[in-house]
Amino acid sequence: MFSHLNSKNNPKMVNVSDKKITKRTAIAKATMFLGKEVISHFTSDELITKKGPVFQTAIIAGIQGVKKTSELIPMCHPLLINGVDIDINIIDLENIEVFCEVTIEGKTGVEMEALTGANITCLAIYDMCKSISQQMVIKEVKLVEKTGGKSDIKNG
Repeated sequence: MFSHLNSKNNPKMVNVSDKKITKRTAIAKATMFLGKEVISHFTSDELITKKGPVFQTAIIAGIQGVKKTSELIPMCHPLLINGVDIDINIIDLENIEVFCEVTIEGKTGVEMEALTGANITCLAIYDMCKSISQQMVIKEVKLVEKTGGKSDIKNG
């Protein structure tokens, strides 16, 4: 049975009131094709556009996305996030990777928040670089690691 369906198969938000408060973390990874045309404009791992510094702005957007996850995904609980750390790396002449780590002390996990943060970071990069190229592709977004709660997961 899906946890977000009641006995009549209607949507519900899971009741977490009986769960214990524990430290929980989640790390999501997104890979994104920027292309040589976009990457060639970077100096010292950053690109400054008329809209501002791309990676720094995208990190702020990703943090905002983490905080707004419950407004975007209907069954997510509003959470008091303890910390968000987003890291962007240029991995070759065409691609980047984004890691979003979210930490909380709470009754429910933060996987959706980490996945949302990684996605929003990539979307902000796309928005800021689309004047250079619209061939960019968000290729993969996945949960890399989750700790706390019932089980720990490591997807490598």
